[in-house]
Amino acid sequence: MPVNLSAPDPSSLQPVAGVELGWAEAGIRKANRKDLLVVRIAEGAAVAGVFTQNRFCAAPVQVCRAHLNIGRGVRALVINTGNANAGTGDPGLAHARATCDAVAKHLDCEPVQVLPFSTGVIMEALPLDRLIAGLPQAIVRLAPDQWAQAAETIMTTDTLPKACSRQGRVGGHTITGTGISKGAGMIRPNMATMLGFVATDAAIDPALLPRLARQAADVSFNRITIDGDTSTNDSFVVIATGKSSMPRIDSFSDPRLAQLTDAITAVAQKLAQAIVRDGEGATKFIEIVVEGAARETEATQVAYQIAHSPLVKTAFFASDPNLGRILVAVGNAGIVDLDQSRVQLHLNEVWVAKDGGRHPDYREEDGQRVMKGAEIAVRVHLGRGDASAVVWTCDLSHDYVSINADYRS
Repeated sequence: MPVNLSAPDPSSLQPVAGVELGWAEAGIRKANRKDLLVVRIAEGAAVAGVFTQNRFCAAPVQVCRAHLNIGRGVRALVINTGNANAGTGDPGLAHARATCDAVAKHLDCEPVQVLPFSTGVIMEALPLDRLIAGLPQAIVRLAPDQWAQAAETIMTTDTLPKACSRQGRVGGHTITGTGISKGAGMIRPNMATMLGFVATDAAIDPALLPRLARQAADVSFNRITIDGDTSTNDSFVVIATGKSSMPRIDSFSDPRLAQLTDAITAVAQKLAQAIVRDGEGATKFIEIVVEGAARETEATQVAYQIAHSPLVKTAFFASDPNLGRILVAVGNAGIVDLDQSRVQLHLNEVWVAKDGGRHPDYREEDGQRVMKGAEIAVRVHLGRGDASAVVWTCDLSHDYVSINADYRS
């Protein structure tokens, strides 16, 4: 069951002017389930993306990067589940491009103005005929209030749809931000087998949006991990339609840019944390904060070493306060000049390790009490500087093995 996560209330998801969504049951992998999503974007919108760092990236990721580099303006997204179109060679690229061709014909735009996304089973041919046959069904449903259905459509092993909205003020003008995401396994930083889409009606020069998208990704989708595997299809897309009353942001020096970045980041973090809360087999949501590092990269390195340790993750699942495993992970993070006598460890409010050793007042029953909770904060202080980093992860349970063992059945 998801950790303190529920399906979004459709009425809470605010439409974003300039964005319409429509879904279909195309039978990509299984019949009678939503598995094809089309997003129509108003002309003149700015669109930017951040993609997987896996060198074996999927065909749609390659096509997305190419189309964004051409810079003709994005008018549509098309997303299918059930098939990742990854590990499919030249035929996979041809299928991704044919998908863009088909969508472009329906929406009267150029194929290079369409971005394709796929998620699902790797190294199987995309059933292009079924996808194309499902497009009319999706397009006839295009409407601005379909965010909840869109969140359902992009699910794979997710147990719940993931979506949220935020409204805020930027430069004295109200803007709306709404997004959806999917992901539950094969989740690791540098993007994961996740898709994330956030749209806002704010206006921004398209040349500025890629940096904003990267900054938002770096403190949201690039701060989560479930199992340490970086997938082939990971994509995070930010859409800014410019349909609000807010004048356009045209410079990196504009103080409103930081406000807009914060607004997009708030939505992205909510969506990213929802992925961890719905991690395959997860029973606990764990925040890992590393402080007192010499550099942020060092803090991040330690946080991920803890988050990726199977010994740490299984101890959390069992509520076993074998907390020396966390210190082992810190020591294995590759800081060659780490002074262990300066390391402190807290579990929620419980001070576990002081100056590199067991705190004299620490009691194991206190550690176990914390570990039995559904939400746990691990805080490590390295005593090396002022830099810090945070990572969100979950425990590792029997169900994770079962889910992945049975994934293709």
